[in-house]
Amino acid sequence: MTAPVRFPRFFVTSPAPCPYLPGRTERKVFTELSGPHADTLHDALGRIGFRRSQTVAYRPSCLDCHACVSVRVAAEEFRANSTQRRNLKRNSDLVATLCQPWSTAEQFELLQRYLAARHPGGGMAAMDEGDFADMVEHTPVTSYVIEYREPSVDGVPGRLVGACLTDRQGDGLSMVYSFYDPDHDTRTGLGNYIILDHIRRAAGEGLPYVYLGYWVDGSARMQYKVRYRPLERLTRDGWQRFTADEQDALVSAAVSGCATRFRLCRFSMKDLSPGSEPGTFQLAIGVSVPPGSSALTRTFCGPHSTASTCISPIMPALLAA
Repeated sequence: MTAPVRFPRFFVTSPAPCPYLPGRTERKVFTELSGPHADTLHDALGRIGFRRSQTVAYRPSCLDCHACVSVRVAAEEFRANSTQRRNLKRNSDLVATLCQPWSTAEQFELLQRYLAARHPGGGMAAMDEGDFADMVEHTPVTSYVIEYREPSVDGVPGRLVGACLTDRQGDGLSMVYSFYDPDHDTRTGLGNYIILDHIRRAAGEGLPYVYLGYWVDGSARMQYKVRYRPLERLTRDGWQRFTADEQDALVSAAVSGCATRFRLCRFSMKDLSPGSEPGTFQLAIGVSVPPGSSALTRTFCGPHSTASTCISPIMPALLAA
């Protein structure tokens, strides 16, 4: 006689302001993940667009909006483009380590710097160390933290520059939350590198997909997800692949949107103003900046810098914003 399987109970949240589209509200349907069958339930729900937060699986259930679309990368068919290949080469010396889902003070400090630079005033900005520990450690499914460090020196672990809380599902890797050093002096594209590493890791393990969460049409900060091909979206008829033309159009729109938001313009060294450090100058390159994104619009230049060397360190951040 087999043990009975408890059918999950689903609940719906009250409407709340949408964090992605101004002027709209969001509502979620959710259920608890617990017990010996949590992994199985998580796998099944993941295939129909649910995401995990601690012991809860949720997905949008908005009455008048369907902008949030689950997307996943077909890992085994993925072919990096020239920009992605340069990113992989530039960060190829990073040491990626699979860690048990235990939080550390070093991870939390990195998360705080990431949130302050990339999502100031967001819902996670007020997290304390206990909240972070709950996010990482309260998992009823197969999870781990992948840490990305610079090479060790004399046996001492290198500097932590990125991390990702990842769930391993039956058909792929689900990136629950990633964060990285937003102000690294020499490394750019760390967020994209973490995604590329997950795609490579999934393919190497024979897992067909990397789940990227929700792509939100109309939300500029979600458009980076359309740059990974082949990309599939969850529709009422199941998972369907974006056509090449569709994805080309989305990538073009994302690039155009970046140019519209930041309106990068020509400048000369006379446009520089004194920086906070002796011998440096500050260049403000954004004239139309989204709220909370001012940190992305300034770069510090030495007295012998050119326009190109000043702007190049922050271009990846602008393009990924």
